[in-house]
Amino acid sequence: MSEEMIKIDNVTYEYSSIGEDSQLMAVKDVSISVKKGEYLVILGHNGSGKSTLAKLMNGLLLPTKGNVYVNNMNTKDESKIWNIRETAGMVFQNPDNQIVATIVEEDVAFGPENQGVSPLEIRKRVDEALRIVEMTEYKKHAPHLLSGGQKQRVAIAGILAMEPECIILDEPTAMLDPTGRTEIMSTIKKLNKEEKKTIVHITHFMDEAVEADRILVMERGEIVMEGTPRHIFRQVEKVKNLGLDVPQVTELAYELRKEGINIPIDILTIEELVKAL
Repeated sequence: MSEEMIKIDNVTYEYSSIGEDSQLMAVKDVSISVKKGEYLVILGHNGSGKSTLAKLMNGLLLPTKGNVYVNNMNTKDESKIWNIRETAGMVFQNPDNQIVATIVEEDVAFGPENQGVSPLEIRKRVDEALRIVEMTEYKKHAPHLLSGGQKQRVAIAGILAMEPECIILDEPTAMLDPTGRTEIMSTIKKLNKEEKKTIVHITHFMDEAVEADRILVMERGEIVMEGTPRHIFRQVEKVKNLGLDVPQVTELAYELRKEGINIPIDILTIEELVKAL
């Protein structure tokens, strides 16, 4: 039994029709492996290739070169594509694009119904998925009346009801307000820590990356940094040179150090900064 949930093996992806920009849009010879139970964050600004990588991970795109394996299944194997998408569920930026039904619980039931799951089992899965994302009291509501964060939690519940082992979230908070972002972040943490799901979270919000086990930073289709949040964010200059920020509290610690105040370089949370000061 492999401990790898996703293995990306020398993968290149090129968009063919965009003319001169085609190289910018591509993923270039990337190899990564995501362990079962890991919480991986992929950072990079727009056009860095991170969303393309997400779509390669569950077979929405197929590599131009190289191979992608999800739980040992090659995404190029057409006979396995449903198994792959059941194993690695995908949550997108815009929850409105993922919600299909007019009532929350029917929306969550949509995936397992398509999987041919029995009605009794669907009922169980829907209740459980809504419990995990803390949306049980909204199960009879119309999704379009919910807030952005609530809609995104319903979209996540819809994926959970299909019982994937891995959840890939492609900028799930990009369209949300701060409250919605907080809701989704606490949901993602819970999925990883309590439900033991493998998480691949793609974002350009640095503060969201602090919780990860490991961070990959992408730039122009390549992985340019890799390591724990502490390891990545202590390299403030390097991160900024890639056009990215560091978490606010790391930034503050960095500025204080420049002023000659002796505090550690790898501070990630407000608590750590308070303690150091």
